[in-house]
Amino acid sequence: MSSLVLAVDTAFDRCSLALLDARSDAILALREPPMAKGHAEALMGLLAEALAEAGVAYGDLGRLGVTVGPGSFTGVRVGVSAVRALALALAIPAVGVTTLEAMAAPYRARGRAVLSVLDAKRGELHVALYASEGACLAPPAAIAPTALEAFVGGALGKGEPLLLVGSGASVACEHLGPGRCEIGLEAARVEIAALARLCAARAPDGPPRPLYLRSADAKPPAPSGLFGAAGPGAAS
Repeated sequence: MSSLVLAVDTAFDRCSLALLDARSDAILALREPPMAKGHAEALMGLLAEALAEAGVAYGDLGRLGVTVGPGSFTGVRVGVSAVRALALALAIPAVGVTTLEAMAAPYRARGRAVLSVLDAKRGELHVALYASEGACLAPPAAIAPTALEAFVGGALGKGEPLLLVGSGASVACEHLGPGRCEIGLEAARVEIAALARLCAARAPDGPPRPLYLRSADAKPPAPSGLFGAAGPGAAS
């Protein structure tokens, strides 16, 4: 099977993708333009650009990966629908990775557990806890800030130092105590190259499915028309 991995993230305010040669660990092409909306319209055009830059075609892809949430309901739906459709059309495996795990990945091996925290508004945080080497210590959950100590304490010793990443990092730090917290990145953002490497290492386990930790605020768009003229049928 080809070692070429395509990773896609449309969960937040960027439309990101990367092409990784898993054999050499080289990123062959990368796109991540800021984008508050319009991910569905932009994604396949960005993919066509990336394939051209890397000098490869749809048929050269060996694996797909995508963030499955939590994040924007519509954005998550766009990415997951596109990757599932591509996997079906190309008959290749696809894997899903939570945004919380993807955000934590660049901060591995720094000697601290990593708490990914998204500010979900309405007095709620979306959180997950990972060991320094990457193992999941506490799976994704929606909790109140006041429940953070109990969430972390179920897996770590009292006062054990933490590295916080995500848009809710400062709020989490206030509740957990500044003395034990280091903030890595205070933004809802996935490093797309790190996501590609996670996807390359993950064993496929069925089609990716969205992870929604609460009900949608808006009706998602229909997933049709994702490929357009630049889809897999237009290139070998």
